[in-house]
Amino acid sequence: MSQVDYPFSFDNRGRTSDTTADDHIRDLIEQVLFTSPGERVNGPTFGCGLNQLVFAPNSLELAAATQFLVQGALQQWLGDLIVVDSVQVESVDATLRVTISYIVRRTQTRQTAVFTQGGGA
Repeated sequence: MSQVDYPFSFDNRGRTSDTTADDHIRDLIEQVLFTSPGERVNGPTFGCGLNQLVFAPNSLELAAATQFLVQGALQQWLGDLIVVDSVQVESVDATLRVTISYIVRRTQTRQTAVFTQGGGA
């Protein structure tokens, strides 16, 4: 069964773009990472607000806190879909790179997704 693609768009037939189940889960992870709490009217606690951390002072403490923040948000919002294996956070200048390894519960397949926010890449 196909899912609605994120970000919402139309395909070359003028219909709503769709995507595979695995890509849909990656899209959901992206939404959790880059949505700030308070941004959604009907879900005021949804998200982890990764965008706000791009300009925070770079430190080992910030990287560790971000790892816990991301892992907690993913477990809270997507825990019924995925099992988070690891979260790695790298911050270089104004670029934040987050690598997430997870297992899709439905298929028991291991996936890795990389998200970059900010200036460099």
